[in-house]
Amino acid sequence: MHKTIQHLLVLCLMAVAGVSCVTQKQMTYLSNAQPDSADSINAVFKSQSEIVIRSGDALNIFVSALDQEAVTPYNLPMVVFAKPGEQQLSTTPAMQYYIVDDEGNIDFPVLGKLHVAGLRRNEVEDYVKKELERQVLNPMVHVNLVNAKISVMGEVAKPGQIPLTSGRMTILEALAAAGDLTPYGKRDNVLLTREVDGKIEIARLNLRSADLYTSPYYFVQQNDVIYVSPNKVRAISSTNSGIWLSMISTALSAATVIVTVVRK
Repeated sequence: MHKTIQHLLVLCLMAVAGVSCVTQKQMTYLSNAQPDSADSINAVFKSQSEIVIRSGDALNIFVSALDQEAVTPYNLPMVVFAKPGEQQLSTTPAMQYYIVDDEGNIDFPVLGKLHVAGLRRNEVEDYVKKELERQVLNPMVHVNLVNAKISVMGEVAKPGQIPLTSGRMTILEALAAAGDLTPYGKRDNVLLTREVDGKIEIARLNLRSADLYTSPYYFVQQNDVIYVSPNKVRAISSTNSGIWLSMISTALSAATVIVTVVRK
């Protein structure tokens, strides 16, 4: 009888441990990466790293030159904005930006319509600079994406939207910005959705494999959505925790009663 009770208690403890245990192997990133894995990412670095301009993007384009007066007509005027929910205007002027229309064009001062969709940020800089060189001596052009962002959801410490301030970010950097995966996040099955030419692409990425480096989704693009799904441990603990606790509590109570009766 005592052995039966002991076995029951051991099973209860194993059940609790099974619900709460996540192995170190399951939490390891890039477990099969080797020193030469970097060669794979270097081969595609330039072609994939910079995000591609799309319709709906907001571009901040600033033109400068030694003769600043000569480039004044090519810059949008500085303006002041009221913060959302406030009526008072900000005292700090901000640069206006260009919205890429449905045809992929922006309406640039003096130069007129410029087709920028499909180009990367540095390519837009080169394009505008080349157009300006016909009218301005040694122009310099700086382009920045104003509204570029991604969304990270699921089993991460800080889910939400993350701005692409640098214009380039890897999926590992995106997850780091979201506070990293929780112990319950699946590292071998991260879902990424992306809109390309009006169509949705879906990819599942294994963060534990060095093959991640060669994936076309290693570098995130604006409006990507990353979802980290929960593992079985989280699924059990979140959906059936009440049932598990109730069963374990009942079993322990029964074991206590049996021990009390036997001792008498």
